[in-house]
Amino acid sequence: MKIREFAVEQWMNEYEETCRYNLAETCVRSLTTGELLELSGRREEVLAELAATPLTYGPIPGSPRLRALVAGLYTAQGPENVLITHGAIGANALVHATLVEPGDHVVAVVPTYQQHYSIPDSYGARVDRLTLREEHGWLPDLDELDGLVTPDTKLIAVNNPNNPTGALIDAAGLARIAKTAERVGAWVLCDEVYRGVDQTGDGFTVSIADLYERGISTGSMSKPYSLAGLRLGWITGPADLLRAVATHRDYTTISVGRIDDLLACVALENKDAVLARSHRITRTNLAILDEWVSGRDDITYVKPASGTTALLRYDSPIGSYEFCTRLLTETGVMFTPGAAFGIEHTVRIGFADDTETLRTGLRLVGEFLGRLTAAR
Repeated sequence: MKIREFAVEQWMNEYEETCRYNLAETCVRSLTTGELLELSGRREEVLAELAATPLTYGPIPGSPRLRALVAGLYTAQGPENVLITHGAIGANALVHATLVEPGDHVVAVVPTYQQHYSIPDSYGARVDRLTLREEHGWLPDLDELDGLVTPDTKLIAVNNPNNPTGALIDAAGLARIAKTAERVGAWVLCDEVYRGVDQTGDGFTVSIADLYERGISTGSMSKPYSLAGLRLGWITGPADLLRAVATHRDYTTISVGRIDDLLACVALENKDAVLARSHRITRTNLAILDEWVSGRDDITYVKPASGTTALLRYDSPIGSYEFCTRLLTETGVMFTPGAAFGIEHTVRIGFADDTETLRTGLRLVGEFLGRLTAAR
């Protein structure tokens, strides 16, 4: 099997450990273990649980405690509809491995996380891409999607909230996608890894798993829950599908770590406190970013409705890899090139990490843009 290089991950691997101001980070500012224990209000009890945890394999699908907590993030799911995985990246890969065969037809909404078109392509599927457009607010044209879906379509892959744009398909849009899929009996995989940090309300958009009998949701502890270091995610969907997924999973993961499982339980048992922190960070920082963009004539964007990222269009003739490399060299600020998502003359910013880092980074980016303009 041959597969394309994963452009975003290769860029992140190259620079994220050495940059000074990481504005490419996509997680809400990570919690320390101590901060998680403080948020739980049960520091000593949790430490006692950790001390008593045997470092052996845990339940292969995830602990019953954790699966029940994940099911509680949805309106119509039970523990039997949840399978714990090695991050959302593992969840997505397992769904594609289970469903996609050579010759199958897959429709993927792009830009998105590259897994959702490169993995099916590597399996020999025919992959049609539904391209999001800036002038449509980075939301899918659902009439165009309906035209791409054919009687032999096996899977529709979407990402909501969207990475890299922060666009959010509402309940009506998701219901329309489900109706299109139902017409041909296709599955819908919705990568919902950023679900929980909408800019309004309780932060939660409806999940495709609750809307459609062949809807599959993937999520993780990484983004809204600020615990990427746990490397813990999940698949939520029909129990029969999860049994098929488990066959593939047996060859790759066995169980997740017992400590990871336990700490994820602690976080989800205190999700209101964890998400309140995430909402403060994402909403405060997006307001800072929005004010900065509004004050410039060389940067434009569609303001995100959710998530932790935005796609900024810059006014300069240089390509985004050159832009980001020069920015990093001259200022220490790290963005992700938009070309990694197939959208040139843009950069992806992650705005949900440290607030002061964001302020300083944006100031340095402004100075860099000024030098680019002066050099023309």
